[in-house]
Amino acid sequence: MEFNTLFYLSIMLFCGLAVARLLKQIKMPNVTGYLVAGLIIGPSVLGIIPENIVAEFSIISDIALGFIAFSIGSEFKTSYFKKVGIKPIIIAIFEALCAVILVAVLLIILGFDPAFSILSGAIAAATAPAATIMVIKQYGAKGPLTETLLCVVAIDDAVALIAFGFATTIANIINHSNITSVFDAALAIARPFLEVIVALVLGAVLGAIFAIPLRWFKKEGNRLCITVAFVFMSVAIAKLLGVSDLLACMAMGALLTNLTRESNVIMRLCDTVTPPILMLFFVASGADLKLSVIPTIGVVGVIYVLARVAGKIFGAWLGSAIAKEPPVVKKYLGFTLLPQAGVAIGLSLAAQTYVPEYASQIRAIILCATFIYEMTGPIIAKITLTKAGEIKKN
Repeated sequence: MEFNTLFYLSIMLFCGLAVARLLKQIKMPNVTGYLVAGLIIGPSVLGIIPENIVAEFSIISDIALGFIAFSIGSEFKTSYFKKVGIKPIIIAIFEALCAVILVAVLLIILGFDPAFSILSGAIAAATAPAATIMVIKQYGAKGPLTETLLCVVAIDDAVALIAFGFATTIANIINHSNITSVFDAALAIARPFLEVIVALVLGAVLGAIFAIPLRWFKKEGNRLCITVAFVFMSVAIAKLLGVSDLLACMAMGALLTNLTRESNVIMRLCDTVTPPILMLFFVASGADLKLSVIPTIGVVGVIYVLARVAGKIFGAWLGSAIAKEPPVVKKYLGFTLLPQAGVAIGLSLAAQTYVPEYASQIRAIILCATFIYEMTGPIIAKITLTKAGEIKKN
């Protein structure tokens, strides 16, 4: 017997609450509980949520990530960037590119196809902010590490898209396909830059428009409706244009917070509506994790998982050292950048176009890595932020 979607959504909320409360007894973050709940009731374990129903939850992912990116953007106050300058950009570039280089070089040295190795390395750049942001919000983490982390995970998305654009160009040249002239190569390299610019411009325009109705609508209910409408619109237009909806929502939040003093009110209103959305997102993500892919990844999967971790940690340390960040940032930042999900899965699907013979292998590697990173990432983030003194032990 199959119930309608609302029934499954209610089951997801109940199970998310119950498992999160159980795991809280052993000091696990709520987000880990949500993921475990989804895994248990999903197709891989009990099968309470059928696979065809899980596939219908993509809109929840779009909405949740839109709000998360919007809230990250709200932290981008000009006063902060006047103080720190381009330090977060330097760190984001190094932590992403070190992961790319380490994964790609190790795979090539061990004899894997260069095009496959380079594309796998490029996917390693992507970091999923959602789980880490949930940990920060749950425990009220504050300090230089948290501030730097919020900026780096936002910029990371842009760096990953650009790195993947370069990787696809190199893969095409290696395979002698699609790239027939210098102009084709230049166009392929320029495309990801253009996508990033379009996403940021879109978000900035919507952020400027967003500030206008706030002058006339003062009631909290009306403002909440306006906020939801703009987040939905930003995600929808970004997808229509084929650009990053995360970057668009982030840019919208950044411009809004610098245009109006009432952005704090807007963020507080968002916090009243997003908890069930975020819980559903993580439970759905857990339900979508497939235990069956773990035995299929082989040596290349192990290399990918471990090399990416090493690259993120070393790259974050190196970038922080160059940017002259405090010791706490240099020491701990890399450990908070491990989660990987939506963007990486999207890039893995795109990579199949360039190395179709490795399509199933790339898909299995990224899905397995997503499972490992999403399960361990929030726990590691909590431990790291606690050790850094930015989560109070009580």
